[in-house]
Amino acid sequence: MELDRRALLRLSSGTGLAAVVTAALPFALPGAAPAAAAAARGAVGVRQLRGMWVASVGNMDWPMAQGLSAAQQKKQFTTLLDLAQGLRLNAIVSQVRPAADTFWPSKLEPWSQYLTGVQGRSPGYDPLQFQIAQTHARGMEFHAWINPFRVSTQSKLSALSKGHPARKHPDWVYEFNGGLYYNPGIPAVRAHVSAVVMEIVAHYDIDAIHFDDYFYPYPVDGKKVADAKAHAAHGKGASLGSWRRANIDAFVKGMGEQIHRKKPAVKFGISPFGIWRNRSSDRNGSKTGGTESYSANYADTRKWVKSGWVDYIAPQLYWANGDRAADYATLAAWWADVVKGTKVSLYIGQAAYKVSGGEFRKAGELAAHVAQDAKIPQITGELLFSAQDVKRDPKGAIGTLRSGAFALPALPPVNRARGRRAPVAPAGVRAAAQGSAVKVSWTGGNATWFAIWRTKGRAVTAADTADARNLVAVVHSTGRGVNAFSDRHPAKGGQYAVTGYDRLWNQSGLGSPTAAKRRAAAEGGARDGGTTMSGGADSQAPSLSGGVSQP
Repeated sequence: MELDRRALLRLSSGTGLAAVVTAALPFALPGAAPAAAAAARGAVGVRQLRGMWVASVGNMDWPMAQGLSAAQQKKQFTTLLDLAQGLRLNAIVSQVRPAADTFWPSKLEPWSQYLTGVQGRSPGYDPLQFQIAQTHARGMEFHAWINPFRVSTQSKLSALSKGHPARKHPDWVYEFNGGLYYNPGIPAVRAHVSAVVMEIVAHYDIDAIHFDDYFYPYPVDGKKVADAKAHAAHGKGASLGSWRRANIDAFVKGMGEQIHRKKPAVKFGISPFGIWRNRSSDRNGSKTGGTESYSANYADTRKWVKSGWVDYIAPQLYWANGDRAADYATLAAWWADVVKGTKVSLYIGQAAYKVSGGEFRKAGELAAHVAQDAKIPQITGELLFSAQDVKRDPKGAIGTLRSGAFALPALPPVNRARGRRAPVAPAGVRAAAQGSAVKVSWTGGNATWFAIWRTKGRAVTAADTADARNLVAVVHSTGRGVNAFSDRHPAKGGQYAVTGYDRLWNQSGLGSPTAAKRRAAAEGGARDGGTTMSGGADSQAPSLSGGVSQP
């Protein structure tokens, strides 16, 4: 049964509660907006995570209907990538386990019903692998979004596929408000969900694991979570609330440890409900009056940040400036203070759906949020919920971001939590005319990502890599030694350089044709092709190709 997407967005009375569902080849891509227009918005710098959630539960964003062919599903996803590129995003946060079913051939859980319409039925290809490959090919990060404990949006165990773990272990599951959930208070449940997550980490080239806000379900008047038996067996004398928080703490802490043991450079991020606690409940809380994740979802999000259990936190600040219960500016400043002094990155979840739904009365609300965030050093990224609302561009709100805050491309910020070392500088850099284009090629050493920089009439310097106007493209490593990018509409007199990045976006030194030539001369001989080339006519909006993205 398909669900109306608005039925998946539950609002707390008077508080604007966040979404239940959290709320990531040659292509012709848009260039940066004219520098004058971009400068008018104020400098954001070259580093900013810009992401978009792609929700699969209820076929909200992708795939947009159940039972589509593999070709139709692939077309829909690449269309969303076109959308993201046009907005100069650099991360896709895609929901690959919406309800204890998967978008990959798992040995632990069945295929998702949101793919074929029948849980357990293969779609005939590996959607997760396809998403990762296509996203990386366009120079964007892929964050695998997991809903940890939701089993189903309906309440009958018998409706699940025959081999479903919830049917094998009905004692793991409780029914709540018409849905089924795994009980986090049972150690075997936490172990199972962790094992499912680790399937992804072990077998796929993801950039991050991403959890949403659903740990325990949001409270509903007259409804109780049926976990008294588990509390009696495992509570060890703790109060119900303390025990539930301890369950989620253990899961979050253990999940991060497992991920980093297996792959130290895979980031672990969580996008929780935006209010931890109100100051009326805790002196460390925010000056707000809304639902608290601490007691609603039993998510002690402030503790997770202060303890360094996550690499990034992306609170869903789905309220307007001036909201009486939860003012956006107040919460943004509160979260900035929480991450201060830690190595945890702070990205802000933005409610594009509230522009579509009319809850945000001002067309410029989202743009105002992003502009405010740019003035807070601790905030280093923005995530938009969700893809279909970005596509709709309600009230021109997304177009305003495209021509304003996102007018210039950006690289994801360095994730300091993992402490990786910068890769070696790209070597053998060549820039050679190829018809009306300029082909830049290089060998990558140990880098995962590369950025191509271009200046006009002079050599690129290290200082130029701090200016987004010089950023032409981002390329994911081919893994085969030689990498290339074709600038099909180069600027006249343009000169190029390449920098490498590890998975956490630590930057290498410059690799440039000029530097290559100097090295060759020092070794006693000039290298063929180690020169900069002039291109064709001037262009402020180059069209790019070669498996790249202008984020």
